[in-house]
Amino acid sequence: MKNDKEHNEPSFDVVLNAVSAGQDAKARNPVALKLKGLSDICQYFLIVSARSDRHAQGIANRILGEFNKQGREPDSIEGFDTGHWILLDYGDVIVHVFYEPIRSRYDLEGLWGKAERFEFECTDDSEDVAA
Repeated sequence: MKNDKEHNEPSFDVVLNAVSAGQDAKARNPVALKLKGLSDICQYFLIVSARSDRHAQGIANRILGEFNKQGREPDSIEGFDTGHWILLDYGDVIVHVFYEPIRSRYDLEGLWGKAERFEFECTDDSEDVAA
C-alpha cells in the first residue's frame, strides 16, 4: 500500500480483504477512496480494473466467494451481466470492478478527488508494455 497511515477500522479491513481477493484474480490498479466525512453513501470505495468484461466478472466472483466464506453477503450487486462496471455493495464498502476503458470514462477517482486515496501494489507481473 502506498499510503502507510495506520488503519484500525473494520471498514478498512473489508477493503484489504477485497484487495487481496481481487489480486488473486489479477485485478489491476486497486485504489481505495475514503469517503467518510465526504458522503453518507459508504465509508470506502474500492476501485479495480479488469482487462475484459469476463475478467471483471471473474474478479467480482473471486471477491464474492472470499466474502461468502467469511459469512458476508453483499447488500446489492449491479452490472454483473455486462461486466463493464460491476458494483458490489457491502454497506460501508462499495467495490467497483471496471473494464479498463469504462473506468477511465467515469473517473471516480477524479470525481471524488477530495477523498483520501490509498493505492495498492499490483501483484501481477504481466503488466502491458507500451509499444
